[in-house]
Amino acid sequence: MSNSRTTTFATQYAPHPWRGITLALALLIGATSSASGQVVLGTAQQFGVLGAATVTNTGPTTIDRSLGVWPGGAITGLGSITVGGSVHQADAVAQQAQSDARTAYDALRLLPFTTDLSGQDLGGMTLLPGVYYFSSTAQLTGNVFLDFLGNSGSRFVFQIVSDLTTASGSTVSPLHGGPFSEVFWLLGSSGTLGTNSTFLGTIIADQSISITTGARIDCGRAIAMVGQVSMDTNVISDDCAASTVVPVTPTPEPATFGLFAIGALVVLSAAVKGGVSLRRDDS
Repeated sequence: MSNSRTTTFATQYAPHPWRGITLALALLIGATSSASGQVVLGTAQQFGVLGAATVTNTGPTTIDRSLGVWPGGAITGLGSITVGGSVHQADAVAQQAQSDARTAYDALRLLPFTTDLSGQDLGGMTLLPGVYYFSSTAQLTGNVFLDFLGNSGSRFVFQIVSDLTTASGSTVSPLHGGPFSEVFWLLGSSGTLGTNSTFLGTIIADQSISITTGARIDCGRAIAMVGQVSMDTNVISDDCAASTVVPVTPTPEPATFGLFAIGALVVLSAAVKGGVSLRRDDS
């Protein structure tokens, strides 16, 4: 019996579709050394919050990086937001950041997943670096730990076909490494962070992101590519401080390079045959 999943990407957001494919191949081949978040996100790296239709805020919110919106131009409640960077409303900077975010989203979605967590709650898990797949929604109740194995370049990618919801007071916590700049959450629809929750990493949502009262994002950002980002008394921090564990860079066995090369060829073959579609069959 075989399982099959097909992920189709919106070509209207990718005027140069090969950019996403090329970046996906680079991420596969460079997985042992881990390309930096700057390479993955491009100009979107400078933003803490980037909305598409609009950005709304209630209460005092702090964003360590820049704040932007495109193609919409409205930021409601801007007066109560402390912004560490610049504010970009419907300008060329925000437009380019949205384009780069879409390219990053498509590239990261092309990566073959290492673990299927469909139907499971993330709460109570301790995860190792890898690519995690959810065929529908994903939920977090309680705490999930991301173990970087003492390697500051470790990467976590979460491919979520639909929505992400975290419960009130839930946490995403790092273990054994830092800085923790290689955590990406890709949402096929929207995301909601529960009240007083603590999140880690970059959220890129196809639709919207709701950051509810008292929630915070550490070492990351919230990017909505179609809808809005809504906030309520939040902190969007660029704090990627290292833990007390000294980072180490493991030397992969020769066979590991072969596996990455095979993976790269699989992604390229699928992309060429299906445009920007990826089909995976698991027996």
